[in-house]
Amino acid sequence: ARMTNARILKLVLGVASAGLALVAAFAITSLVLIIAGDPVGDVWSTILTVPETRNLANIINNATVLYLSGLAVAVGFRMNLFNIGVDGQYQLAAMLSAAVGGAAVLRDLPGPLLLVAMVLVAVVTGAAWAGIAGVLKVTRGVSEVISTIMLNAIGGGIVAYLISERGFGVLPPGGNITTTRTIPAGAWVPDIPLIPGARSGVFGFLLVAIVVGIGYWWALGRTRPGFDLRAAGANAPAALASGVDVRRMVVTAMLVSGGLAGLVGLPLMLGEYHHFTSQFPAGIGFTGIAIALIGRNHPIGIAFGALLWSFLDRSQQILDLESIPKEIVQILQGVSVLAVVVAYELVRRVVVRLEQRRVGEELGTAVPTGVPA
Repeated sequence: ARMTNARILKLVLGVASAGLALVAAFAITSLVLIIAGDPVGDVWSTILTVPETRNLANIINNATVLYLSGLAVAVGFRMNLFNIGVDGQYQLAAMLSAAVGGAAVLRDLPGPLLLVAMVLVAVVTGAAWAGIAGVLKVTRGVSEVISTIMLNAIGGGIVAYLISERGFGVLPPGGNITTTRTIPAGAWVPDIPLIPGARSGVFGFLLVAIVVGIGYWWALGRTRPGFDLRAAGANAPAALASGVDVRRMVVTAMLVSGGLAGLVGLPLMLGEYHHFTSQFPAGIGFTGIAIALIGRNHPIGIAFGALLWSFLDRSQQILDLESIPKEIVQILQGVSVLAVVVAYELVRRVVVRLEQRRVGEELGTAVPTGVPA
């Protein structure tokens, strides 16, 4: 009963801390507006306006991409690894996947089979690119932060080289931007008419993102490899003493993180662009870091963080139309991340203190074996 109460208390504290952190972020941002002389009420009324029906699908679509990015980063965080290379991993994976989908020798494959091949190529490419950083860490002690930053630059260079110099790209008639060949329509993922009245549906890849989130929760929380990964991330020496191969867990975590990163570009490519282009949004991997922090590496929390971030991005566009400095949204996003991180750390310390008190009470009231009560 005490364990159940402790878990409930931890959950309540976690939810309350997230709410208080957002309140603090709004308060700090309001202070910035006051100092800058901007109309606080007008800014907040514009930002917090209920989205129109036509914008809801865009918010969910953007959140789907950000959610996959947040999950990819969260896997590394659970292993105490900082995978900053999601951006390079997703772009390289999306480009090679699109090249496979548009290849002349594969265009006659049945659409579902070609789609599966493209997804596998994306996952394997992302995993392999992130795995380089994992291998460097366990064999040469290279920080994954440094190696993934370098791999981002290398990956971007490879993408540009293959598209422009090695025949992976074509110049569409009347266009001035080189892209990969268009994927056959049979391999597209159709939209889901989820929102009545919206101009377009949400990405069909949303269903895949939901399945990936459930798989992330189950694998890390309900399987032995997931337990080993979390144990190695929490306390590597203790995990090693209990028989966990920490080096293998490092490589495994980077492979899984990179594999998830490989999926990040697929909602856009299979649901909107239908080819890879240099116009693909950059910085999604870095946004995923913020979302994983906001969501505290939990799939539901990450979903909330992705929706919040996507909603604020939409607000940024509206502010620009209203001639209000859109940078205020960037300030709000940054302050929100800092506030959430601080709040979660405070909650962690409170939970640790409560747990120590509970253990002390149990040890103090326990009756030694063989001694009459």
